Amino acid sequence: MSSLSLPDVQGRKLVFVVTEDWFFASHFLPMARAARELGLAVAVVTRVRAHREAIEATGAKVIPFEADRRSLNPITTGLKTGDLAAILRREKADLVHCIALRSILVGGFAASMVGVHRRVYALTGLGFLGARTDRIAKLAQRTVRLLVRGLETRQTRYVFENPDDPKLLGLDPSSDKVVILGGAGIDPEALEPLPLPPQPPLKVAIVARMLWSKGIDVAVEAVRSLRRKGAAIELSLFGAPDPDNPKSIPEETLKAWGDEPGIAWHGRTHDIPAVWRDHHLACLPSRGGEGLPRTLLEAAACGRAIVTTDVPGCRALVRDGMEGRLVPAGDAASLAEALLDLSRQPDLVARMGGAARARVLDGFTERDVMEGVKRLYGAMLAS
Repeated sequence: MSSLSLPDVQGRKLVFVVTEDWFFASHFLPMARAARELGLAVAVVTRVRAHREAIEATGAKVIPFEADRRSLNPITTGLKTGDLAAILRREKADLVHCIALRSILVGGFAASMVGVHRRVYALTGLGFLGARTDRIAKLAQRTVRLLVRGLETRQTRYVFENPDDPKLLGLDPSSDKVVILGGAGIDPEALEPLPLPPQPPLKVAIVARMLWSKGIDVAVEAVRSLRRKGAAIELSLFGAPDPDNPKSIPEETLKAWGDEPGIAWHGRTHDIPAVWRDHHLACLPSRGGEGLPRTLLEAAACGRAIVTTDVPGCRALVRDGMEGRLVPAGDAASLAEALLDLSRQPDLVARMGGAARARVLDGFTERDVMEGVKRLYGAMLAS
């Protein structure tokens, strides 16, 4: 329990708005626990699938709410906004915490309708807004900036997972309206350093949703080229396609990759320690749009070196040459070069893994995130 004491917030109501219960359960349970430690009543408004019990275990109330995260049809969105406004009114929300872009748009409008001015807008990675620089992406950035900033009140605060993303919304990362948190935070006792397996081969793993934006194809190409040259490197893919995401990689493509020598697709896993017990190196060749990838935090907590791309979010955790290597996004040749170099230096891989664990302990734990959230909620509700 924190020493933070704000008795005037006891019993007041915080409502989270998030599209999917699995997303809240995988990333935001520490925030709900932090709110409960402060004495807040907590409700989570979300589409309920299989994670109600995990959310309720924090002491939060779960309120089912269906919202298509792929569509921003104005008629449908307007109806959903009205439904959400009714929920906020019924729950007598004092503070609304909206997670990810669609929830910010729907939740922000709903909060405006019922006069809830204390709002937290959490941007968990801005997708193609940060990953692309073409004219369409620039137009999208301006549109999103206008929409989100248009829902801002004097008491709105923004939460980001890295210091690059605020700039996409025209915000100064050092502003008192902006809070940077270390992603979802990691429990360092649940994920502990593990001994490295024997080498060769160098065993590389990607644990992520199977999306083109994650650069899975770049890793496959890099390892394929290395193996053609006789390098003793193997790649394991852990994760499933996301049918609700237009960037999802088809299952037949994943199966075809898994049939190639030295490449295996294992599907979704819930046993993260088992993955890192059997692998030397974490990889995430993201094309961009990350907040702060939980998969990298988990690997680092287990003492694994990381090879990832020099994009926002990834570079917020990994410093090139310290916890791992940073390579350009979409560059299979550079990724292959980094993997080959590390395959020849097992002692360096071990040292980088130790540095990665230390990095997590220095600001990226669940407790770090919880204390930051408590300071944020306490200050907002005390004003």
